[in-house]
Amino acid sequence: MFKHMLIPIDGSEPSFAAARPAVALARDMRAKVTFLTVTHPFRMLSAEADQIERVRDEYKAYQHDHAQQYLGWAKEICQAADVECEGEEVEHDHPHEAIIEAARKRGCDVIAMGSHGFGGVKAVILGSVTQKVLTHCQIPVLVYR
Repeated sequence: MFKHMLIPIDGSEPSFAAARPAVALARDMRAKVTFLTVTHPFRMLSAEADQIERVRDEYKAYQHDHAQQYLGWAKEICQAADVECEGEEVEHDHPHEAIIEAARKRGCDVIAMGSHGFGGVKAVILGSVTQKVLTHCQIPVLVYR
């Protein structure tokens, strides 16, 4: 039985689709849930300094607003299922590393996440956060498709 589940959400349909059955599983096991959303750092190659600062601030506000919308949605489904939950937003260049680190720091005993299900060349070119978590993580990972 799991006691603390980490559920990463990124705004994609697979991440939202995985959240509902994962919360139901947490409810059945009486486990706590932590939702995690990872935002990417701002990158700009060149521009005037004041322009970069303004665009960076707008980008960060945009990313934060979306992350808070995802976490708000997640908290609503937990409340409806009577599951204890919390949410966290982190900024990281490599989402799979942020997911694994958050699970480790919070003492989670399972990560439940969605997968786009890309195969073949598309999977090789795009890579997969889920695949990277599966490859590098030491705790169980439950993948929803």
